[in-house]
Amino acid sequence: MIIKLIVLGLLVVIVGSLLSALVYLIRDRGQSDRTVKALTVRISLSILAFLLLMGGYFAGLVQPHGVLPVH
Repeated sequence: MIIKLIVLGLLVVIVGSLLSALVYLIRDRGQSDRTVKALTVRISLSILAFLLLMGGYFAGLVQPHGVLPVH
C-alpha cells in the first residue's frame, strides 16, 4: 500500500514538473535553462517511479490486477 501512495505522489509531482516546464517555455521564450531543468526533474522522477514499481513487483509488494486479457 505504501508503494502505491509513493508512486501516486511521484505521478503528481511529475505532472507538476511537466506543467512548470510548459510555463517556463512560454514565459522565458527559450532564453533560460529552466525548461530543461524542469524536464530533467520529470525524467528523473519517471525513472524513479518505474524502478519503484519494478522493485515492488519483484518483491511481491505490487501485484498486477489483470485488467487486460492475456491471450
